[in-house]
Amino acid sequence: MGNEAFSHLDPDGKARMVDISEKQDSKRIARARVAVSMAKETVLALKKGDVPKGDVFAVARVAGIQAAKRTGEIIPLCHPLMLSSVTVEFEVSDDKVEIEAEVTTVGRTGVEMEALTACSVSALTIYDMCKSMDKTMEITDLVLLQKTGGSSGDFSR
Repeated sequence: MGNEAFSHLDPDGKARMVDISEKQDSKRIARARVAVSMAKETVLALKKGDVPKGDVFAVARVAGIQAAKRTGEIIPLCHPLMLSSVTVEFEVSDDKVEIEAEVTTVGRTGVEMEALTACSVSALTIYDMCKSMDKTMEITDLVLLQKTGGSSGDFSR
């Protein structure tokens, strides 16, 4: 397989930012998900709002939104994008919190990395705010669920 299969490499194999100047703007949406597994006692403390560091879900939501907006600064070859919307939602079960992020833009490149970054940083924020209570937490199953728009077409897991 030659370098032509890797759009982030130039013909000499050097890293580059992909030129998107010839692409047309289109509406692009991406959804991602991640899980934070934890002890049942930690889940109960989250549900009761009884975590010493404060409102974990409010902070994790803002952290995820902020991370999506700054993905181009975090991931070296990502384009900085003007995002139309970012949502971060939480689903709490007996032994984990699942986080789902959805990111929308109208532009020349997709927002998959922004959705994945939002999930990652939201999960890390939950971990940070609960680590004094639970050393067993695990962040797992980071995955792109869906993306629409762009020349590569739609994808749904």
